[in-house]
Amino acid sequence: MDFLDEPFPDVGTYEDFHTIDWLREKSRDTDRHRKITSKSKESIWEFIKSLLDAWSGWVVMLLIGLLAGTLAGVIDLAVDWMTDLKEGVCLSAFWYSHEQCCWTSNETTFEDRDKCPLWQKWSELLLSQSEGASAYILNYLMYILWALLFAFLAVSLVRVFAPYACGSGIPEIKTILSGFIIRGYLGKWTLLIKTVTLVLVVSSGLSLGKEGPLVHVACCCGNFFSSLFSKYSKNEGKRREVLSAAAAAGVSVAFGAPIGGVLFSLEEVSYYFPLKTLWRSFFAALVAAFTLRSINPFGNSRLVLFYVEYHTPWYMAELFPFILLGVFGGLWGTLFTRCNIAWCRRRKTTRLGKYPVLEVIVVTAITAIIAYPNPYTRQSTSELISELFNDCGALESSQLCDYINDPNMTRPVDDIPDRPAGVGVYTAMWQLALALIFKIVITIFTFGMKIPSGLFIPSMAVGAMAGRMVGIGVEQLAYHHHDWIIFRNWCRPGADCVTPGLYAMVGAAACLGGVTRMTVSLVVIMFELTGGLEYIVPLMAAAVTSKWVADAFGKEGIYEAHIHLNGYPFLDVKDEFTHRTLATDVMRPRRGEAPLSVLTQDSMTVEDVETLIKETDYNGFPVVVSRDSERLIGFAQRRELILAIKNARQRQEGIVSNSIMYFTEEPPELPANSPHPLKLRRILNLSPFTVTDHTPMETVVDIFRKLGLRQCLVTRSGRLLGIITKKDVLRHMAQMANQDPESIMFN
Repeated sequence: MDFLDEPFPDVGTYEDFHTIDWLREKSRDTDRHRKITSKSKESIWEFIKSLLDAWSGWVVMLLIGLLAGTLAGVIDLAVDWMTDLKEGVCLSAFWYSHEQCCWTSNETTFEDRDKCPLWQKWSELLLSQSEGASAYILNYLMYILWALLFAFLAVSLVRVFAPYACGSGIPEIKTILSGFIIRGYLGKWTLLIKTVTLVLVVSSGLSLGKEGPLVHVACCCGNFFSSLFSKYSKNEGKRREVLSAAAAAGVSVAFGAPIGGVLFSLEEVSYYFPLKTLWRSFFAALVAAFTLRSINPFGNSRLVLFYVEYHTPWYMAELFPFILLGVFGGLWGTLFTRCNIAWCRRRKTTRLGKYPVLEVIVVTAITAIIAYPNPYTRQSTSELISELFNDCGALESSQLCDYINDPNMTRPVDDIPDRPAGVGVYTAMWQLALALIFKIVITIFTFGMKIPSGLFIPSMAVGAMAGRMVGIGVEQLAYHHHDWIIFRNWCRPGADCVTPGLYAMVGAAACLGGVTRMTVSLVVIMFELTGGLEYIVPLMAAAVTSKWVADAFGKEGIYEAHIHLNGYPFLDVKDEFTHRTLATDVMRPRRGEAPLSVLTQDSMTVEDVETLIKETDYNGFPVVVSRDSERLIGFAQRRELILAIKNARQRQEGIVSNSIMYFTEEPPELPANSPHPLKLRRILNLSPFTVTDHTPMETVVDIFRKLGLRQCLVTRSGRLLGIITKKDVLRHMAQMANQDPESIMFN
């Protein structure tokens, strides 16, 4: 018996920073499934094992949902407490946030629900005074110190324990799901450090969100649980199906939007998304949302802080400002992507990149110093969005709801008519304008630092501020000029016509769409946030407009731009290849280059092969009948050749350096005194993907994209001419787009 008839360890695995072979993974899974099915008829025990194998997918989804939901709930509760810690502390129990502290107090009145004797600001605690210049300065200093402490802790933890825990993680997850291997990116340390540092950076008041990193956290959970089941741990293709579902669970807990999460995974991050993964993603997202709902982190039985309900319908004439907000979102998306990529490129290529801790400290200090004086930048971004989305009811105490009331008004609470703006609204307007400029600028420098940083919340905040200002403008216009022809039909005096909160929501959707280029999933996430099907048309109009406007300036969203910046080998399905080149123009070796390194089927010794492996760094070698005929037989992977030779030397007697290696069924005829030959047919891929030299590159690119190939061999009449790898395809596409082909390679 040949030693290679038994599987040996590590065969079929991949090295770090290599691309998986989707076709091989698929056929290996089919073989495994066939084996289990045939064995299941042999005994009851084998039948039970086959049932367990079939159920393992659903069990993994259940576990991912439970862990992702729990972690999201813990993060929400911790962020709530630590954000309030910058302003003061609860005397009855220091682990209570401001809101929880005042819930437990018996002396809190409805009018002063934010003030209770148990909650003390730092000035009250240290100076025993709450008003005056010294109290303000002390509170200001404490705010900055806490922010700096949180940010310093976060960047230090990331730097020392898990360098992969920085950033939003979505560009890398897109690349991993397309078949690239980044070992440790979804490891246990990354999961732990990302969860802890996410709490710290969001609490520090930096202009970033936790929503994108939650997708990374959920994928780490998915990777952890898939490693417990051999069906997923031994097959990289199957593992990626689990990670696609985990991404859906991540968005589900980030926004409380299970269906939006599934669509996000399908539209934005997944590369291969079979129907089975769709159902499993839905199940994982459902379990995750249910777990978060059980924890109830915000105490309002909602999954997110900014859940809203509106009572007024929208009118056709309002589509015009909605579309304008869409244009603003597209322009902001383009501006942000270009500026952020320019800054990140500068960080990569200059000395700035050598001081990540200093950069985080400086940006945090600037953010805290500028943010504190303005109430809209001082509060957490989620609370800001919540306030901007809110409709002004009779019980609202926000400055944005400081309208001049009609003393004779006797109306039900929900339906308050449009009123003239008071002093508070005008103050809020200029504070919002300053906050908007500040957010736009600071987010460009914050995203991409060496800390976990999401982009969803800052983008939504920019859009919500712009939207709320437009909404108040339209509302006041309708109130003061209700006899104009556009208002006459739908806005009578004393009616509640315009909802400024709705404009904030539409603006948030437009800006998020402009940055990420999401459309369908974005609209579904937004309507799951608001629970109102009535507002789908305004959201769709804004999302589509923002995508059109942003696409007019460049097709790349922020995640694709970061993938290109880091040079990950990612073939985007959305890119079109329209050039009229042929396979022969791209394949290697080119004219004047050394001939292709190949193995022959039965004439090379072990030493010859080891020398070839040592002198080259190719990932595999085509196997031909002989160097004269160049007729193709198959393809052998470098890693498997190395492992096979190593194992043969250890386990098979008589294998020496001058043993002949053969890939045929029968051993070659050898002289009587020659050493024992080594048979390696088992590791040979007998059906490598081949194209002819006249195949258009358009077809080759499509084949690489849809089949997820690592390489493809070029032949003419069965004779081997050359090879095209995924990197050759990416280089060629960059060249055709007038980019530097070397700039796109992963370093």
